[in-house]
Amino acid sequence: MHLHPAQVVRHSAANAFADMRAIYTWKTWTFGWLGRMLAQVTFFALLGRATGGPGQVTYLVIGNSLMTCVIESLTVVASSTWERQSGTLALLAAAPVKPVWVFCGRSLQWPLSGTGTSLVALLGLAPLFGVTWHIEQIPLVAALVVITAVTTYFLGLALSAFVLNAGGLRNVVTNAGYLLMMAICGVQVPVGFWPQWVGWIAQTIPLTHCLAALRSVVAGAPLTVVGAHTATGVLIGLLWLGVAYLAFDALLRRGRRAGTIDFTD
Repeated sequence: MHLHPAQVVRHSAANAFADMRAIYTWKTWTFGWLGRMLAQVTFFALLGRATGGPGQVTYLVIGNSLMTCVIESLTVVASSTWERQSGTLALLAAAPVKPVWVFCGRSLQWPLSGTGTSLVALLGLAPLFGVTWHIEQIPLVAALVVITAVTTYFLGLALSAFVLNAGGLRNVVTNAGYLLMMAICGVQVPVGFWPQWVGWIAQTIPLTHCLAALRSVVAGAPLTVVGAHTATGVLIGLLWLGVAYLAFDALLRRGRRAGTIDFTD
């Protein structure tokens, strides 16, 4: 039976939401995870207040608020390895569907949760540090948060395909990935602060362009400028999804041929 990719994602997402319910209650998510992320944003905002003026505070609040959805979305790198730990990878290899769509739905809870976290940080916490939103900006801000979470999720899917056979590296890759993005994508300092070759790397990451779009909204730039940054971020995110598509296919094809798809790390 052939399933449309959207059907595969929908059925696989049922596992994602079951995992979410097992990991969090509304209390532990609100006072545990959300509280932790808001504390992180507050830390950098206060650091900006101590080392610079209001402009520095705004820069750090905006960057770190959007960064919270990136951190959550990259958790897909770790959660994708749960398939091997659960012993379902061999069954997935035999299924008549493209593996990327299964994995795309499998960890969908992370970008959804990350979107909520970033929106609370941007719309609830940021105004306490002097960031003012006009009512007409809010839908655009919300859309940019969703786009950032989803495009980062696509990048994370690509990374997860490369660590699926090395489950012990899942947390290392997740943490290294978001710390690198936090450093070079314009979250803490402008991209131009770094040498040119570092800037080239930053341009291959969706966050760089999505954050530039959000900063353009804050600055009151024309919609054409916001749209150009957003479109670039979306395009790069889709390219990462293409990498994930090819990488998962190659991984399972090689595993079937070599007989190395097993039930343990």
